[in-house]
Amino acid sequence: MHFHVLGVGPIGVLISHHLRMALNPKHSVVLIHKEIAQKKRAQKLGNVLTVERGGAEHTVSGFQSEVFNLRRQLSQDQQRHLEPHDAEAESSSIPDASAPSTEEIESLFVTLKAPAVEAAIRQLQPRLRRDSTIVLMHNGMGMYERLVRDIFRNPEHRPHFILASNDHGAILKTYLHAIHTGMGSITFGIVPDPLGRDFEVGFSSPDAKPSLEDIMPPDEESERYSSLRNTVAVLSSMDGLNTSWKPISHVLTAMKRKLVVNAVINPLTALMGCRNGDIFPTQAALRISSRICSEAAKVFEADYHQGQSPDAPWEALRVGPNDMNDFPAALRREALEQEVQRVAYNTAGNISSMLGDVQKGKATEIDFMNGYLLQMGSTYKVQMPATAMLLNLIKMRTDIPINTSLLGISPGSDQKHERYVPVTQQVLDKALGRKHPWG
Repeated sequence: MHFHVLGVGPIGVLISHHLRMALNPKHSVVLIHKEIAQKKRAQKLGNVLTVERGGAEHTVSGFQSEVFNLRRQLSQDQQRHLEPHDAEAESSSIPDASAPSTEEIESLFVTLKAPAVEAAIRQLQPRLRRDSTIVLMHNGMGMYERLVRDIFRNPEHRPHFILASNDHGAILKTYLHAIHTGMGSITFGIVPDPLGRDFEVGFSSPDAKPSLEDIMPPDEESERYSSLRNTVAVLSSMDGLNTSWKPISHVLTAMKRKLVVNAVINPLTALMGCRNGDIFPTQAALRISSRICSEAAKVFEADYHQGQSPDAPWEALRVGPNDMNDFPAALRREALEQEVQRVAYNTAGNISSMLGDVQKGKATEIDFMNGYLLQMGSTYKVQMPATAMLLNLIKMRTDIPINTSLLGISPGSDQKHERYVPVTQQVLDKALGRKHPWG
């Protein structure tokens, strides 16, 4: 079986590394690179991935490579040398670059950032079948809803989906070399089957355990559930990442908790230009966090009570309004505040992905974090001013170019124009010629 990984950033390297370690060598792990140059670089490195933790480096080889949307990157002359019918053919005019593959994708792990996911899946749609499996591992929420609304509209022809909540920390040292900065866990669940098969029979009682046979009995000849069964099997075997298969309702709760954590920490660190651990020593940050957690808890309660998320196709999961007495304690304001502070403390030395995006002038995931909460607020008529304020501030920060002259940076300095420099009161006072009372 072929397992494809779309997105070879730090989390993509981490997942690919452990995926290759968990699989029998007869199964392929295919890295989908964004650019031809990246594939060439991977080939020069021997298609070896390195994960570093605690100063120790662990390398794994045996990967295959593709280039995402290869045709768009080639000149017309180069494209004429490609053989569309031969997915593995090498172009004589493009050393080390494969022709665009047309083979079916059986299992796709998506580790891209949220803003890039929908367009990438749309490009790969011709290679995805109803018996394919897609594992979504990005930050934020709302992407699954978009994909089934805009791309996979027909439930009977829709691929299987696995939603995963990942709280491992990783950064990219060099291409295909990730540093595992924080040990966490990956909780995943299967989106309910539109055709009615119950994947969660094993969760029906405290004594029962989830079983791959609930997905597909070993003697079943149909290929409809084969890739799903194999994908869940390999996910469950990735012991080094603390993976666990849970009911989809449990996963959604975990995703909502992570959503709130990201909706607080990511924009605050991006706006302040600081590490995760620098925000909560300030009372102002605690007040902002408390307000966002309060707004999120209210909208989660409204969603739980009314039994409907915005545009969420959970027909097999939703059974109508729920008893408020059973509302998960983990989604109440106090629990959310504690989780935000716990994550900030445990990742104190980390730079958030949103700060990294702002520094590099890239699109942020704010629409899939604060934006998703605001969408829920609009659906349930819950006012969310603090959540909206952070979203709008991040959009301002990404839309307004840094004026280096205001920051006292000379045109010939080493400071890059694109680099994010936080505009603090001290910087503004300096620009206006004010003196600080403390010197």
